[in-house]
Amino acid sequence: MGLPSTDTATSSLEIVRRQRAQLLDTIQRVERALAAPAGNPGWRGSVMGRLAALREAFAHHISVTEGLDGLYAELLATAPRLAHGVDGLVRDHARLRHALDAVWVRAPGARPQELRVWAGDLLRDLSRHRQRGADLVYEAYQTDIGGET
Repeated sequence: MGLPSTDTATSSLEIVRRQRAQLLDTIQRVERALAAPAGNPGWRGSVMGRLAALREAFAHHISVTEGLDGLYAELLATAPRLAHGVDGLVRDHARLRHALDAVWVRAPGARPQELRVWAGDLLRDLSRHRQRGADLVYEAYQTDIGGET
């Protein structure tokens, strides 16, 4: 397998950079919604809205990374030695999607403190996943994909 052309790799990495920045922004919006006073009348609705956006952003993340022309296919074509790392990220996706769905289902009836704990655990796991993904891309391309402000 040959290396992807510079234009293809640059284009794929740019797509991932944009998606990564969008996912980070969505995570931060969930954090801010959770941190607001739970006594505010719109608190739960705000949290639920942010969680809905996170579910959508994470689904998009999975499609950008796992798709046939996604980042992971490109990583494996460029650096087959990273197959174990890619497999771990794919397993993360399934686990994180399940955790996100579990928070989503339990959120409407949860006490604010419970919801904050569950969502906080999820957000920490998402952050770790993002870092593992960035580390893998860096290892493959010696390129920082950024997305942080």
